[in-house]
Amino acid sequence: MTRNSRHRAIAAAAFLAAALTLAGCGAGSDAITNKPYSPTEALSVKTKGIDISQAFFLGPDSGGTLPAGTATPLYLSLVNTNGPDQLVGLGVDPALGTAKVSAPVPLPQNQRVNVGKPTPTILIEGLKKPLRGGESIPVQLQFANAGVVQLTIPVITHSREFTAYPQVPGASAAPTPTPTPSASTEDGQGHGH
Repeated sequence: MTRNSRHRAIAAAAFLAAALTLAGCGAGSDAITNKPYSPTEALSVKTKGIDISQAFFLGPDSGGTLPAGTATPLYLSLVNTNGPDQLVGLGVDPALGTAKVSAPVPLPQNQRVNVGKPTPTILIEGLKKPLRGGESIPVQLQFANAGVVQLTIPVITHSREFTAYPQVPGASAAPTPTPTPSASTEDGQGHGH
């Protein structure tokens, strides 16, 4: 074997070893790609036998505003590990707006219930101040059996993975940049007189 062919054989073996190592990174039952995705910005908490995850209020597009007078929907996922229960209400500071729960949300034992999908059913209406995203709203979720659970839920902009949710009615779009006038020469001619 010549010196060059030996170097090629060593390089090929190193490449194959690296490729096999990298290929094994996503394999196995505990690989990251096998776990359900949950947004990290949304709130997750376990309390009183209720697992609350992916909780957030949907705000405007990034750079936009939810003006005063509009509403923001609540999205969350619930798993009740107690006996049957239901989410019956939402408490919110009246200085922020008015909570509206269109109907109690049944929570059978050990079953995941997604609130807000496909249609938002829990809202804060008549916002008293504009929301831009990035704020947090203290609320009290009211359960028939588990009682009151106090949470501080983030307002997340309608961007990135959250664009799959319907846009909030009344949200103003992000301002568009104003084009800067380009420099032009007088009368369209150069200065070479």
